[in-house]
Amino acid sequence: MQEVRPRDGLKTDPLLFLIPLILSVIGVVMITSATSYSSLERYGSPWVLGLKQLKWLSVSLAAMVMVYSVPLHMWRKIAPVLWLLALAATWATLFPGIGRSVGGARRWLSIGGFSFQPIEALAPVFSIYLAFIMSEKSSEGRAFLRCLTVAAFSALPLFFQPNAGGVLLIFTLAMGIYVINHGWRYPILAGGIMVAAFLWLTIAEEYRRRRWVAFLDPWSDPLDKGFQIIQGLIAFANGGFWGVGLGRGLQKLQYLPAMHTDYILAIVGEEAGLIGTMSLILVYALFSWRSYSLWTALGDPSMKSLLWGLVLSMLLPLFINLAGVLKMAPLSGMPLPFLSYGGSSLLFMWMRVGIMLKISSQCKRAGGRLL
Repeated sequence: MQEVRPRDGLKTDPLLFLIPLILSVIGVVMITSATSYSSLERYGSPWVLGLKQLKWLSVSLAAMVMVYSVPLHMWRKIAPVLWLLALAATWATLFPGIGRSVGGARRWLSIGGFSFQPIEALAPVFSIYLAFIMSEKSSEGRAFLRCLTVAAFSALPLFFQPNAGGVLLIFTLAMGIYVINHGWRYPILAGGIMVAAFLWLTIAEEYRRRRWVAFLDPWSDPLDKGFQIIQGLIAFANGGFWGVGLGRGLQKLQYLPAMHTDYILAIVGEEAGLIGTMSLILVYALFSWRSYSLWTALGDPSMKSLLWGLVLSMLLPLFINLAGVLKMAPLSGMPLPFLSYGGSSLLFMWMRVGIMLKISSQCKRAGGRLL
């Protein structure tokens, strides 16, 4: 590994662990509140989905410890294999009997009664693999070609699912990782093509056109295309500044679709109000700041690139989810990191945290080299 020149005294930042833990616990609480009514009707207990998420949190913490035990230099060796496995799993969603269709898109993989979206594994593995590739010394043009090649192979199965949000995530991650290593020139040139391709993707399928119609004017069809957006906005309006109180929200009474997954922020907005929503966003901002502080302290280019890729793959879904729920962009089905219901999403988020903690603990002065 390359010589490390961090600031003296760099050590594991406890906030890199405590902030995700706080977010995850808030997620368990809000999922329990959001699903209490429907769980009571369906399962006879209001705690079912909240307890499931709590179990997944314990599994995720165990996975974080396992990931933390992996030496950093091993990630460079195993990253290509992990990327190919994640890519194979993403392609597998297209095969009947293995892939599961939800809402007209085949984004789910079902194995032995367990279902997950492979994009949740592909995004972090892609970021790790590309981060190491981009940290290698190379000309801008050659590096950009390699970046686009890896991104195109990763995004190809997402085109067929179809998953426009996933395609956008992959290419944005690719450009972000390239920029931090090689500069802006080529990404700016490619930006116009990417915007044109994304616009074409949004109008190529009827369900995406409906999302754009709902985004631009949800009140034109309040009972169908614009229903979810309107109900989400009503949740925020109900909450006002202070919120109606934990467990007292009305939108969870079968009014708001996906209230415990994509729209968990709307439940926070209704029950905790503007003050709760802004506090939550500030917690994410604090995590971003601590991640940036670690990034500036690192001297190893490959570790800087790896950390940047991991953090970017965590924050982009956050921005995409916030934009959709707050009616700043069309809905994409992207979960809110650490908060939304879903075991596999939580698991892969915490595995990222494990690598970040390893970087924080080992990228310090130890004989001038990375441990």
